[in-house]
Amino acid sequence: MMEDLVKKSRRVVIKIGSQLLEKDQNIDTEFIQDLSSQIKKLKEDGKEILIVSSGAVLAGIKKLGIKTKPRTITEKQALASIGQAYLMQVYDKIFSKNNLIIGQVLLTIEGLRERRRYILAQNTLNKLIEMEVVPIINENDTVAVEEIVFGDNDFLAAHVSVLVNADLLIILSTAGGLYTKDPSDKDAKLIPELKDIDDALKFAGSSKSKYGTGGMRSKLEAAKIAVSQSIPVIIAPKEKNIIQKLISGEKIGTFIHPEKKIKRSRKKSWLKTLSVAKGKIIVDKGAEKAIKEGKSLLPAGIKDIEGIFSKNDVVAIENEERKIIGKGIVNYNYKEIKKIKGLKSSEVEKILKRKFIEVIHRDNMVIFQ
Repeated sequence: MMEDLVKKSRRVVIKIGSQLLEKDQNIDTEFIQDLSSQIKKLKEDGKEILIVSSGAVLAGIKKLGIKTKPRTITEKQALASIGQAYLMQVYDKIFSKNNLIIGQVLLTIEGLRERRRYILAQNTLNKLIEMEVVPIINENDTVAVEEIVFGDNDFLAAHVSVLVNADLLIILSTAGGLYTKDPSDKDAKLIPELKDIDDALKFAGSSKSKYGTGGMRSKLEAAKIAVSQSIPVIIAPKEKNIIQKLISGEKIGTFIHPEKKIKRSRKKSWLKTLSVAKGKIIVDKGAEKAIKEGKSLLPAGIKDIEGIFSKNDVVAIENEERKIIGKGIVNYNYKEIKKIKGLKSSEVEKILKRKFIEVIHRDNMVIFQ
């Protein structure tokens, strides 16, 4: 099953960290050349490839000849501005030799949390793929702030894989996979397959990367986003021809099994993985059972609300034990819901003096397992 999932993958997202791009105090052009050659062959086989590349800050450091990692967010943003241009120049020059056209896409998690911008990013990436272009995606470090950075692009790669409905996410790592202990420990053993990420998080340490900000923990937490949307993940080493080896079915690194195949709309994928709740709706046991069975949320089942939110905002749904069981887009603002909570549909129309609609329609709601 594992080999079949990988071999049948058509749309593949490849994540490349800062450390992998460095060699001999500069950008590893041999690695990018090897990557370019692999992508050329994969595209000839009908594969669609997207790259999520870190390295803008690293490239800026190398371009200016600076010896140390930037200490402040402003220094990081300035170096990213210099490095992003340099890095894209390197990618473009090397990929052009294989007649591959690249397209630069800069994203922020803040932007993707906004539904309209999420759709725009989605449409742009799909159009680039349709145009036979290889999108090279990075976080927009020149405008991002510390609180909203993805963490060495592991989370960005996971969200991009969901955004484009990818069939496979490959995270290339210096560790080359998940181990039972620190890989430098002689007793450490590679975990070739993983089905329970929560169980594996106890093995995950923090990063020792000089330039990156993500470690194995961030890779696992990011992988959790992808596998929750039925996208398998492979954490693999930096080695020659690695992408082709993996897609041909070779067992290298750690394969993380996806959760069971689900049919979820793009809106629901965004709701689950990126949307930010502006408030909370607490529901009774009857409503909890109903929405878990796929029904809409009605006023009668609402016990209370928290927060100030408007119509079309996202809210969290909590049960009586105050456990979050889902999220949804509301059809009423918080003042209106306060007036109609616990009431029957006929009573709602009298109070609001307009035709009744659900508080949250089932098509605008995701329920957590």
